[in-house]
Amino acid sequence: MDSLKSREILELLSNDSRTSAETIAGMLGLAPSQVKSEIDRFEQEGIIKHYGSTIDWEKAGIEKIVAFVDIDVVPAREVGFDAIALRIAKHPEVKHAWLVSGGCDLSIMVEANSLKEVANFVAEKIATIDGVTGTNTHFLLRKYKEDNVLFGDLEPDSRLVVSP
Repeated sequence: MDSLKSREILELLSNDSRTSAETIAGMLGLAPSQVKSEIDRFEQEGIIKHYGSTIDWEKAGIEKIVAFVDIDVVPAREVGFDAIALRIAKHPEVKHAWLVSGGCDLSIMVEANSLKEVANFVAEKIATIDGVTGTNTHFLLRKYKEDNVLFGDLEPDSRLVVSP
């Protein structure tokens, strides 16, 4: 299958992982067996890492504290940032971990049940790692969009329609 069709399949799945091979096939003018085979290949090669859902926890009445932690690191000899980044990423509280450019070296997203849990995690599990020289924690106040999905009730556009 050509790379353009493969990319289109991946784009469709990234927008909605529940889209069936038959639906994708119809959209792209392919046989369902071709699409299924390509999806199987993506899974086997680790291109598709995970299927998931975007949950509005607030609407579900479940409190989750989300924090973004910027981490300053002294890279380890011969492995750079990878050893520390992987050590941090293995913690179940860490939902995302990235090597970034700018004011810090690593940036992680942490989820916990309380502010105290986040504070203890950063102070006891992150700041104490050899090579970590500093942290800066930012708490999520409100979600507007996640995984390409808008959150909250959007106000209707109250502007007057102007036509030529």
